[in-house]
Amino acid sequence: MAVIEDVRPLGTELERSYEVYVRGRLKFRVKQIVYVAFSLDETVMGFGFPREERAALVAAEPRKFQMPTPSDLRFHWVHADLSALDPSEARELVVDAWRMVVPKKLSRAYDLAHPDGPG
Repeated sequence: MAVIEDVRPLGTELERSYEVYVRGRLKFRVKQIVYVAFSLDETVMGFGFPREERAALVAAEPRKFQMPTPSDLRFHWVHADLSALDPSEARELVVDAWRMVVPKKLSRAYDLAHPDGPG
């Protein structure tokens, strides 16, 4: 079972990423782009995910993943139940969401520095 503290260090460790609180909710940003956001009760993690692939992700593991709210369907976004994820899977989702908003050279540099993934 993953908890927010399993992924929180990534919010400041990933290059160009930083933490913000918006209306009491923790979010990770690169510039002004939010790539991860947590629910107020910290049980749900919303994260950037390719829009064209999210229906398949949700259908494959509906206990773990849910579609975003109708107002967020226009974004590249999916929700995950943190209690259904293991910590390494949650960290991987954060890093993959970060990859969507940074230049490819930063993503490649991360891969070289972390050949076994985010751990």
